[in-house]
Amino acid sequence: MNYFNLEIVTPTRIIDEGEVSYVRCPGLDGSFGVMKNHREGIIALGVGEIKVDRNGKEEWMATSGGFVEITHEKVQMLLESIEKSEEIDTNRAEDALKRAKKRKSKIDVNMDDARMDASLMRAINRLKVAKR
Repeated sequence: MNYFNLEIVTPTRIIDEGEVSYVRCPGLDGSFGVMKNHREGIIALGVGEIKVDRNGKEEWMATSGGFVEITHEKVQMLLESIEKSEEIDTNRAEDALKRAKKRKSKIDVNMDDARMDASLMRAINRLKVAKR
């Protein structure tokens, strides 16, 4: 098999995923996949789910965005946040979704539309990934 190293860095932790065969990321212009010998580059990521294939098993994670750097040696993600599907507290995520919907349904002078949309997208994404 063709493997490459995957490392995930957030402000609070570093996750060394080790050797993986495929990663699908939520790019700002749509999802994209990375396999061994992918062209090098730096790509911006948005809110979405990350899929990692390792040894025929899939792992799902929720992110709120960041960047991915692809080199010949490894793929490194620099993310604002990351939660593996099994780490997501679904009760907390459902509460966040309710709050986001409530804010969106009424005018909140303390929060602009972009922030309301972002919090709604993050909550929906976390619940989606938690079900994987």
